[in-house]
Amino acid sequence: MGKMPDGKARTALDDDVLVPDPKLPPTSVDEVALEAEERKWTPTKIAIWAAIALLGGVAWFMLAIVRGETVNAIWFVFASVCTYLIGYRFYSKVIERYITRPNDRRATPAEYKADGKDYVRTDRNVLFGHHFAAIAGAGPLVGPVIAAQMGYLPGTIWIIIGVVLAGAVQDYLVLFFSMRRGGRSLGQMAREELGVIGGTAALVATLLIMVIIVAILALVVVNALAESPWGVFSVGMTIPIALFMGVYLRFLRPGKVLEVSLIGFVLLMAAIIGGGAVANTEWGAAFFHLDKVTIAWGLIVYGFIAAILPVWLLLAPRDYLSTFMKIGVIVMLALAIIVVRPEITVPAFSEFASRENGPVFPGALFPFLFVTIACGALSGFHALISSGTTPKLIEKERQTRLIGYGGMLMESFVAIMALVAAISIDRGLYFAMNSPAALTGGTVETAATWVNSLGLAGVNITPDLLSETAANVGEESIVSRTGGAPTLAVGLAHIMQQFIGGTAMMAFWYHFAIMFEALFILTAVDAGTRVARFMLQDSIGNFIPKFKEHSWRPGAWLCTAIMVGAWGAVLLMGVTDPLGGINTLFPLFGIANQLLAAIALSVCMAIAARRASFKYLWIVALPLAFAAVVTITASFQKIFSTVPAVGYFANNAAFAKALADGKKEFGTAKTVAAMEAVVRNTMIQGWLSVIFVVLSIIVIITAIVATAKAFRNARDGVAHTDHEDPAVPSRGYAPAGLIPTAAERELMAEWNKLPAELRLETPGHH
Repeated sequence: MGKMPDGKARTALDDDVLVPDPKLPPTSVDEVALEAEERKWTPTKIAIWAAIALLGGVAWFMLAIVRGETVNAIWFVFASVCTYLIGYRFYSKVIERYITRPNDRRATPAEYKADGKDYVRTDRNVLFGHHFAAIAGAGPLVGPVIAAQMGYLPGTIWIIIGVVLAGAVQDYLVLFFSMRRGGRSLGQMAREELGVIGGTAALVATLLIMVIIVAILALVVVNALAESPWGVFSVGMTIPIALFMGVYLRFLRPGKVLEVSLIGFVLLMAAIIGGGAVANTEWGAAFFHLDKVTIAWGLIVYGFIAAILPVWLLLAPRDYLSTFMKIGVIVMLALAIIVVRPEITVPAFSEFASRENGPVFPGALFPFLFVTIACGALSGFHALISSGTTPKLIEKERQTRLIGYGGMLMESFVAIMALVAAISIDRGLYFAMNSPAALTGGTVETAATWVNSLGLAGVNITPDLLSETAANVGEESIVSRTGGAPTLAVGLAHIMQQFIGGTAMMAFWYHFAIMFEALFILTAVDAGTRVARFMLQDSIGNFIPKFKEHSWRPGAWLCTAIMVGAWGAVLLMGVTDPLGGINTLFPLFGIANQLLAAIALSVCMAIAARRASFKYLWIVALPLAFAAVVTITASFQKIFSTVPAVGYFANNAAFAKALADGKKEFGTAKTVAAMEAVVRNTMIQGWLSVIFVVLSIIVIITAIVATAKAFRNARDGVAHTDHEDPAVPSRGYAPAGLIPTAAERELMAEWNKLPAELRLETPGHH
């Protein structure tokens, strides 16, 4: 029986089945050569990693210990990048060596199930972009901005340390385990590993949570575009641009990904510049000046159409475009921060870090910071992507570390840049933008008076500053532009105008940022709707098998309509919420997302236990325990808290009593209809919280039982049931990382010498 580099024996099944074709070169780098390459530490290599560790240590010292009146933004860049590099090089290697144990001699589903549609061998660099585009929705942009209410340090620590120890671990493990099971979904894996009770609870929870996630993403778009003719025109133009790109790539110039992305980028810039010109015309200002409800209905219609269109026509070209845009903008922002070096005046811990009555979102730092920042640190939504499209496209098993762990680190960097952008603007401006109109009054005069009444250290904002900022970014008003997206756009414009263009360019940079965010969010809305439709079809298919045929149009249209109707109803509830939809719904979104992460980690723990990885089970159990404690605590507070600002049912009771007492207005609700809306919304949100937490506790308990059973079976020598697909020998090779190592280049040279008839077809761009 062969040995792995870490001394662990390969399974007998691998040795029996994975007989290489003698006509082909090896399909994996020799384990001994691989191990020697990794253990070879030259003086240069040691010096580089010592410098990275030292720079990271200094950056963390400046952020967490020194904490003067101001802190330079460059330390956020250095602390995050250095920590990511160390986490990827060392911690993810531990996971690869002791838990996943990839074997490139095995074929992946993209090879042994290749169908040219869902299962397609995809170049690792292209797939990295695809995966990043799919997981990086609005979350890493919005959560950190909202959480900046607590100060800069809590969010920074959670985003950077959380992703290394939790978020990237989840994404990597779910991707690997799904790939080993033919690309099965999280719900299917839960059913196999946790039994009928745990699996059913996971499936129901996942479907309900998807509804909340997509609705909140859509709500962010609504809040960013409401009453903004420039934004509506520019973002609206992304749809025909994406359709053109899809047709171009499918029929006119197949395979020319870079070419079509450059054309798309030029068209996007034209849409942003054209948006400013259109918004300055009388007809444009009138036609594209839409209220929140109108935009919400437009998004609902868009979500339905986008989810039933062929992937190549809208979703795939937007993925190409948004990947270039996302990574390019974030890198550009990081460079601007290093050059401009903005000073951050926000305190490490703000006045609201120890209180429950924050105006941006209610609740104490623990647990609500950790559910407000989900994407970027730990996000359950990613588990649906990592067990959805991505495992069906992987070329080789060892590439899962780059795409799963590395892709999540990239999203975390997006979150850090969003946080820096938010805290780089004036603190008074931040609270004026992110607090609901019921508090700010909606005008520059009332907003300035209200912000100054908060008693924040060093804050004394004037109506003129609010008006001047709105004029600089080309908007009528920036007061109560909640949802995080407008704040991030103002922050990005504030930094970028110092880097390129000056104040005259602020309006361009602001709407560029809105477009940038919309590309993130719209991708997540239509991709999320499509994934939710697949999940619903599979669930109904257990009773009516015809629904499992994803190509069956009536089933696809019906399930799409059901899912769009569900998230559309939640979206409209948020849009019309007198309490400020994003302010009350985002904690529910965060809790639901983190509960989904706990479900995913529970499944991973049960699988790792079946694989007898007991010594290193803490790698999964640690983030699972933290996610469970945080989310269950947050859920219980939202359900049982007697503070109306925190507890859904307490809020419901307060408004219901006011209605019973015959009051015509109460709190933030200025009409009887608004009071009735609060009563209805808080009741729905409260019961959703109850359902989510109960289902998640069931899943976690069944996972602990399954883990204990695996431990007993291993102790007693009882063979476990393996739900992996049978091992099939691979007939191709590809490097594992972005940059091939010397051993990988040597092996690739052998494969390049093969005659064409012996090679697999070139990996596609899908």
